[in-house]
Amino acid sequence: MNWIIRANDGIDESGKEILEKAGCTVYTDHLDANALLEAADSYHALLVRSATKVRQDLIDASVNLIVIGRGGVGLDNIDVHYASEKGVPVVNTPAASSASVAELVFGHLFTMVRGLQITNRIMPDQGDSRFKELKNLCSDGIELNGKTLGIIGAGRIGRETARIAIGCGMHVLFHDPFLDEVTVPVHFHRALGIQDLELRLPTLSKEDVLRQSDFITLHVPGGGDAVIGEVEFQLMKDGSGIVNCARGGVVDEKALNRAIESGKIAYAGIDVFEKEPPVYLDILKHDQVSLSPHIGAATREAQERVGVELAEKVLAELRKAQVS
Repeated sequence: MNWIIRANDGIDESGKEILEKAGCTVYTDHLDANALLEAADSYHALLVRSATKVRQDLIDASVNLIVIGRGGVGLDNIDVHYASEKGVPVVNTPAASSASVAELVFGHLFTMVRGLQITNRIMPDQGDSRFKELKNLCSDGIELNGKTLGIIGAGRIGRETARIAIGCGMHVLFHDPFLDEVTVPVHFHRALGIQDLELRLPTLSKEDVLRQSDFITLHVPGGGDAVIGEVEFQLMKDGSGIVNCARGGVVDEKALNRAIESGKIAYAGIDVFEKEPPVYLDILKHDQVSLSPHIGAATREAQERVGVELAEKVLAELRKAQVS
């Protein structure tokens, strides 16, 4: 059967090739919400990333829809419950981007503690006049080795972040309300002849993790109340840091801004925002803040893995529907 696939936010060429070899016609041009609604009866599978919203009206209009695919982890832009009620499965790619997001967490951590975000903003325009000043400022950097990283959320990305942290010599604390223990894989270079290990770490209360950690990183779903707000910032160590590469809104941006201005928080790394593009601009202007534009999964390797995993899962659902 010639299934019609609309990859409205695009798909890596490797995934597109898998779908086309299976006899699918794949459209990768992006349609805005109105145009997508008008074309809703023309496709059997709708693939999205974070840009396209799949709500009840679109699901109702998509009369030939067999499966919805989300290239990524979070499903907050898809009405999953309603799709399930309508008999439309929703698949995503939770494993594909874990390494990329975890590495970005450490991109922010290394940047923050050495002041690279400040030098990158100032040196190109005022390098000569402020070089010595910047050198003195960045001479007050700190090392990650020996520090404690608190990880809120022990899913795939949280565990991958822990693996890197351990390799950097950091202590790791976990909070996850659904787990009593977390298994963290530790990989060794094969040339060393050492077998991989699995570390088992207990989970702690959120309050204990906040109090004991030098840095906090979040790996939780969005869509609800902020996980870190005014109360949580007050529990954190003076001069500690926070990274959010999870979802906009899980950290209260105004509360974070106040914590930075008061000196309670010395470092912040932000990849995701309550609204995108960001509208609360105060948080973007601090020297202590390292910024990126929602690029956690935006590596070539992750995009290829996302495309392949998404294509395989969508094909499985299409074939299942054909059999039934």
